Amino acid sequence: MQAKETLFADLVQGRAQQFQVPLYQRTYSWTEKHLKQLWVDILEQADLLDSEEEKASTHFLGSVVLAPSPQNEATFPRWLVVDGQQRLTTLSLALAAIRDHVADAEPDEAERIDEEYLINKRKSGHDRLRLLPTQADRPQFAAHVRGPLAEQAAGSGVATAYTFFRKKLVEADDPAAPQDVFRIEQAITSRLTLVAVTAERGDNVHRIFESLNNTGLKLSQADLLRNYLFMRLNTRGEHVYETYWLPLQDSLSNDELEQLMWLHLVLDGDDRVRRQDLYAAQQKRFEGPKTGEAEIEAYIRELHRHSALFRRLLHPDEEPDSEVRAALRRLDAWQAAVTYPALMLLLDRRERGELDSSETARAMAYIESFLVRRMICRVPTNNLNRIFQAVPGQLPLDVPVTEGLHRLLSSENRFWPDDAELRDKIRKAPFYQYGRPQQRKLVLQRLEESYGHPEPVDFAAAQLTVEHVMPQSPGDAWLRALGEEVGDDETAEELHARFQHTLGNLTLTAVNSELSNHPFERKQDLLHGSHLEMNRRIAATERWGTREILARADELADHAIALWPAPLRGVGRAERGRDWQLAHQVLAALPHGTWTAYGDLAAFLGSGAQAVGNHLANTPGVAHAYRVLTSEGKVSDGFRWAAPQDTGSDDARALLTADGVRFTATGSADPAQRLTADDLAALLAGTDDDRAEGEDTAQEATAETPGEETRAERFFRQLTADDSPDTVEAVRALFAHWEGLGGWTGHGAGHVITSAYLMLGETGGPGRGIWPMTLYPGTGRGGVAEVVFQYLAAREPFTDRALRAEFLARLNALDDVDIPEGKLELRPNIRLSLLEKDRNRELLTETLTWFRDRCTPPTPSCLPAGTARSPRRPRAR
Repeated sequence: MQAKETLFADLVQGRAQQFQVPLYQRTYSWTEKHLKQLWVDILEQADLLDSEEEKASTHFLGSVVLAPSPQNEATFPRWLVVDGQQRLTTLSLALAAIRDHVADAEPDEAERIDEEYLINKRKSGHDRLRLLPTQADRPQFAAHVRGPLAEQAAGSGVATAYTFFRKKLVEADDPAAPQDVFRIEQAITSRLTLVAVTAERGDNVHRIFESLNNTGLKLSQADLLRNYLFMRLNTRGEHVYETYWLPLQDSLSNDELEQLMWLHLVLDGDDRVRRQDLYAAQQKRFEGPKTGEAEIEAYIRELHRHSALFRRLLHPDEEPDSEVRAALRRLDAWQAAVTYPALMLLLDRRERGELDSSETARAMAYIESFLVRRMICRVPTNNLNRIFQAVPGQLPLDVPVTEGLHRLLSSENRFWPDDAELRDKIRKAPFYQYGRPQQRKLVLQRLEESYGHPEPVDFAAAQLTVEHVMPQSPGDAWLRALGEEVGDDETAEELHARFQHTLGNLTLTAVNSELSNHPFERKQDLLHGSHLEMNRRIAATERWGTREILARADELADHAIALWPAPLRGVGRAERGRDWQLAHQVLAALPHGTWTAYGDLAAFLGSGAQAVGNHLANTPGVAHAYRVLTSEGKVSDGFRWAAPQDTGSDDARALLTADGVRFTATGSADPAQRLTADDLAALLAGTDDDRAEGEDTAQEATAETPGEETRAERFFRQLTADDSPDTVEAVRALFAHWEGLGGWTGHGAGHVITSAYLMLGETGGPGRGIWPMTLYPGTGRGGVAEVVFQYLAAREPFTDRALRAEFLARLNALDDVDIPEGKLELRPNIRLSLLEKDRNRELLTETLTWFRDRCTPPTPSCLPAGTARSPRRPRAR
């Protein structure tokens, strides 16, 4: 290869020649951001043209890598643009815009620009273009080179770039600040330098691509594989591109195309390949001596066929069969992308005639049941990728596809809960604390549909949320009623904690805010008028306590068992011992300076406090077992070590003190350091902020439709209903201070439990920037500010625990705030009513200013750990 510095004019001027962008290249993709930066650089160079001291200074634009085209001729050189097509296309469009800008006043100059940079005057057809873009961009580019267009193609990057330069040239003619358009032309052609790298005929052009992919902007796996495939199609490339690839590329995004390519490998039985290894795996398959253009064309043709099937997974309404369409809709709503290998296999086998639509829908029902039963029974999801990726390669060959899938998912290492376990978990497990919010709603929706009401609810239109019949924040009346049911070894509060989140206590309603934490008699009146059969059944009950919750759980279990098919008997079933594994996992994760109670751990597991105590007493090696105390915060009288300890002490009190647990004068562990069942669930829930039902991450301060209450209005309405006017005004002042610091306030979309985020960074929601706290009104006990330490632990610069500890210390300086250090891994609350005090408002605003300063450039902060950063002023390439 040869490399030399050159100018755009020197590269493209001279005898007739052509620069061809190969079929395998990306389409033109420069955005207005890139164009604006290039325009700034062009104007800077235009201003320097008369400067003596800067005469030798030019602007380096980047590299252009060229290779001889297979269509090269001695009298008409043709070059493949291996790298640099975005630069060449942009500069050509800028010159076309200059040509058209001067065409009426100076037609000779317009003709000169055309012939020197844009066309080969004595050639026709495609050969007339000095730059020949890839097929997807060719019609628009050719039209702009031929002359100005009356109408631009919507969404075309080429048209957008051309229009951008036409507008900028009009601005440059402003009499108040005139810019000579020909100086701009000169800046483009003779002040922007390029390094032209020219490959020889024997050089491996694809190796050049791979090396370029190791620097600068990364090509995706789909980009690399496309490049490789079309480089191998020397004679059939045009036909394959037009017939199969272009429709395929138009129907899927680049990410979806990459996912389809990966699925194609998985369907061929490769159950270990990762998406990030897609290119290497496929390249290895095509490197054999028997692979020629016919085999590559066959692969692309099959990829094109599979794309229509894949789109049905992404867009279920494109599925023609109603039964299969309904199954795909449910799996799409579940966000079950992990099941795509199995779903693609089923659709492919149906298209091949190996099963009909009814069998396909039945097989999808097994997949749905597998997911739903595991979610209800709290089976970890971390191995679902491996399970479903293995389906195509492990499907039994001696039975029909649907039966084979049923058998495969029923095998003992798949952990598909049977009817007995499903019934047990519906009775006891805290359903509300597991899975995603939309998954919990889908389970309740399916259970409601199973009643077969003659006038079913339109769930797509109804704004339903999950309601706790026995509320999460019970009043005195609820606790008195529960007190009548408690035994000798359990309090009303512990009984409430054990049953509040179970499925028997949950329903769907559109009047969650009206139901709130009212006594059951008030809830009966509201539920009686519901259109949902499950709510009318609850309303028909005289009282609501643990007996009624268990009775309803049994009824729902009957419906669930009928709805979601069970695994096959005799193939294997889940080990019940994994419940205790969950206990061991959460105890090992207890942060320094925290403890929990037997009742808290039992409520988290869906077990009983006595069973928890027995297990810990008889199971050796459980980490932090001594940190499970009675509800009063004391070591249980019956506590004993299951086996000799290597902790350095057999004194549980001494170990607790060494672990940062404080004790009161009465000998009880500090209640502020206690982790409840909800805290334990949050400890293992990761950093997704999905607490609020129906919460949306988009910033939205205006009504979705005229006259509709805005999200901000909804937030303050709920806050006003639950807090004093002084608290409401303090929150308004807090928002104003935050926005004065350069932040913005986003609001959740929930109609029942709304929220407000104090955001820094990009608009578009919590997933896009960083936020120190989330405010929730309408809790029944006053609004709270949730401090998101758990989320911050994964965001720079707060991955540094010392920085989070300083944040905590600043918050603890507020009067009546005492967050234990152990909650640095969680999301503790501060009551908003504390902001009524002047001192607390001042301290909190100082703390938020401190937080903002930690996240302000040039400090490269406030991004997820490991996120790549763009330079502050990227140069045009």
